[in-house]
Amino acid sequence: QVQLLESGGGLVQAGGSLRLSCAASRRTFSSDDMGWFRQAPGKEREFVATISWNGSRSNYADSVKGRFTISRDNVKNKVYLQMNSLKPEDPAVYYCTSGKPPPRASAEARWYDYWGQGTQVTVSS
Repeated sequence: QVQLLESGGGLVQAGGSLRLSCAASRRTFSSDDMGWFRQAPGKEREFVATISWNGSRSNYADSVKGRFTISRDNVKNKVYLQMNSLKPEDPAVYYCTSGKPPPRASAEARWYDYWGQGTQVTVSS
C-alpha cells in the first residue's frame, strides 16, 4: 500500500511563506517523479510543480514560477514545496503525487498513480 502524507499547510498572510512536506511510504519512491497539484473550491485540480526521480529536472506552472520551489530527499523519502510570496490566488488544497509520467507530460495529472489526502493552504489579504 502506497501512502503519501502531506503536511505544512496552514494560514499565512499574503506575501508570506509556507513549506509543504510530503512523506512517501513507497519502497520505490526514489524511482518516481513527484509532483504537487492544487485544487481550489469550484475549480479543477491544477498542476503546480513536479520534480524528476533524481531531482535533476523540475517543472513549474507559470503562475508559481519564481515563487515556489520543489525539492526532494530520496534518503528520507520526502518531497517539499517551498512557497514564497504567497498571493490571494494561491489558496487551495495542495496534493502530493507520485508516478512515472512520460517526457513532456509531467504536468498532466492522469499520469500519476498515487495521491495524498491533501493539505489546506489559506492566504489572508
